[in-house]
Parts: sequence; C-alpha cells; structure tokens
Amino acid sequence: MLPAPAGARAVVVGGTAWHVVAADVDPTWVAAQVAGDPIAAPLGARFLTALADRVGAEPGVLDVVLVAPPAPVAPGLDLVRAELDHPRVRRALLHRADVTIWATSDGAGLLTVGHGVAGRWEVSVEVDPAAQGRGLGTALVAAAPSLVPDGAPLWAQVAPANTASLRAFLGAGYRPVGAEVLFGP
Repeated sequence: MLPAPAGARAVVVGGTAWHVVAADVDPTWVAAQVAGDPIAAPLGARFLTALADRVGAEPGVLDVVLVAPPAPVAPGLDLVRAELDHPRVRRALLHRADVTIWATSDGAGLLTVGHGVAGRWEVSVEVDPAAQGRGLGTALVAAAPSLVPDGAPLWAQVAPANTASLRAFLGAGYRPVGAEVLFGP
C-alpha cells in the first residue's frame, strides 16, 4: 500500500506474485478485499470496482506495462517537434506532465514523451491508418528512448487488445514488466 500518486486518484500495479495499491484508502480494507485471492484479486474486476467506489473515480483500462531497452537507440527517423491538437496528444496531456510531441516529417506518425505516474518517463505513439502495417510504429517506439534525457528508463502502457501496438513495442525490444490500472486524473 502506498498513497495515491500525483495525477491519479489511485493506481493498482502488479507483476509476477506482487501488487501495489497506491490509493488513499485504509490498508486493512484493501487486505480484506483481496484476502480470498491475493495473487489475482488486486487486478480483478471485483476489487477494481470496489476501489473505484472508495476513491470516487472510474478505473481505466487494464494495461500491460513495458519498459524500453536500457540503451537508447538513435532515432533513425526524421522526427520534428510538433504542436498538434490530436486525440493522442490530448490524452498524453491529460495523464502526463512536461509532454513533448514529436512527429514524422510526413505527418504519418506522432510520438509523445512526458512524465507520468510517479514521475516516470512515459511514451505513447500514433500511426496514421494509411501508414499502418509498414513498421512505422515499431520505428517510433524504437526511437523514443533517445528522446528521454540522461538515458532515464522509459515506460509504456498498452491495452492487451491493441495487438498492433503491443507488437510494435515488443518488436522494438520493450520488455513486459507488469500490468496496471489508473483511476482518473
């Protein structure tokens, strides 16, 4: 149990046989809620719904959490800083601070990098539908670590059903390290 992080009402994150519940709720309440199955319950629908009621915020999507390869890769793409009004950018601005937006010179791909949960560096990408299926998503996420200052770790969250995005991150060498659910900003 930890206090809720800045920028979220609560976060539940877990990995192989561990979970962290970061929320401003009574730890004994959490222990009682997950007592029946402490390995699976913290990321299960019943607990997430009960926690949503406690913190007054809807849970987001259960995402796979990935971390970029430790050594930054040179961009290899013609990326330029951009100021865009785009759904991916609006979402990044809602969930992250200090967001920088990068776009390919042809406008087919965009990438955001900013500080997310607990101040960690996080990345998101978007590929224009007309440019999908040609490796641009993988190239974007491979370039992203080189855009983070001082080689700091770079994190990504991907909905498991977004198989194209998941393949791009895995193809660029990102490693799955857990899963998480964010509860509202």
